[in-house]
Amino acid sequence: MQDCIFCKIIAGDISSNKVYEDDKIYAFRDISPQAPQHVLITPKQHIACANDICADNADIAAHIFAKIGDIAAMIGIHDSGYRVINNCGKDGGQTVAHLHFHVLGGKDLGEGLV
Repeated sequence: MQDCIFCKIIAGDISSNKVYEDDKIYAFRDISPQAPQHVLITPKQHIACANDICADNADIAAHIFAKIGDIAAMIGIHDSGYRVINNCGKDGGQTVAHLHFHVLGGKDLGEGLV
């Protein structure tokens, strides 16, 4: 999508601090980190949000989850632990309408979610 900031990042039109990339996904550091380690993992294919995961693209979401542990290891939080968050829609706190998962760690995140 032309106006999607994550599509522009994936295309290389906007710079990012890339952590990982393969043929299906792109992972990069969040510009406003909420923890010492905060990476966004997003599919290269534009999928607006979790509501739009379907039989035709579920393999991409599965691939993201298959790679989360590897990416956590790359940023040094695999063994200490981390949190994976997806925001869906306005009330869910989604600010970019491109499916993405936050991987946060590097400190004790506690038990609370809000």
